Amino acid sequence: MLRVRGAPALGAAAGFGVLLASELFKGKSRREFDAYIKKSSAYLATSRPTAVNLFNALKQMQSVLTNHPQASLNQIKTLIKREAFKIYETDRQVCRQMGNYGAQLIKPGANVMTICNAGALATVDYGTALGVFYSAKRMKKNFSVYTCETRPLLQGARLTTWELLKNGIDTTLICDNMAATVMRQKNIAAIFTGADRIAANGDAANKIGTYSLAVLAKHHKIPFYVVAPFSTFDMTIPNGRHIPIEQRDKSEVLGFGREKTAPAQVKVFNPAFDVTDHRLITAIITEAGIISPVNARTVRKIFPRNYA
Repeated sequence: MLRVRGAPALGAAAGFGVLLASELFKGKSRREFDAYIKKSSAYLATSRPTAVNLFNALKQMQSVLTNHPQASLNQIKTLIKREAFKIYETDRQVCRQMGNYGAQLIKPGANVMTICNAGALATVDYGTALGVFYSAKRMKKNFSVYTCETRPLLQGARLTTWELLKNGIDTTLICDNMAATVMRQKNIAAIFTGADRIAANGDAANKIGTYSLAVLAKHHKIPFYVVAPFSTFDMTIPNGRHIPIEQRDKSEVLGFGREKTAPAQVKVFNPAFDVTDHRLITAIITEAGIISPVNARTVRKIFPRNYA
């Protein structure tokens, strides 16, 4: 249903989902509570397979149980609430940090490009890739954004253009298959995208069509930047081949809303995400700085050892 979408937003929703389960618990014992929270977390984990923020947040919430085995029921509920709001507040902070780092890469007067929606609607309140644009706007930089429509659900057309216009940022909507022509004709200076899961070597999964942009950027010698917090990294997998890709219903491709655009009986391939090889990524912008070049060594160098 995509009621919640965007990797950081999914992480925050996971935290608040566990908090809601905590408040709904009617039992009397700590053992029953722990079992209930673990069952609720397992259920929440079935909602989306690709965005690792969801699983990282659930792991963080469950760590409250393991780190406070002697806490009373009331105490552990208070700690659960505190951790959920910690996830929320952390996202607010790291998005602004990434925005400030990324804004340094936007030159005055530049034309840039993005895909899908990686703004306030996909995070707690600011954004990853779009957060870069918001920070650049605060720095009084003059620039323009070309937004890919992002088929089949049109997150770029429906959401990103709305966000950018609302924030007074010059934006032009393009069809996904216009990207190469726009790169050539409009002198695109950089491409900024978000990510849903990044492997230990820097391979990054993002909305379907991102890989195509990266390949086109390589040909046109355009820097390709991924903007993502540490909560989007999955250091347990060596590369992008291990990232699970969500396959969505064919109805999303056969039409939009009530408008049908293809024969109902045609076969449909509808992966929600694709994986961009780290060698196609110029840099990954994180809350601790910019990773460049992108490879297993540079990712490991910046990734915090004690990250939850």
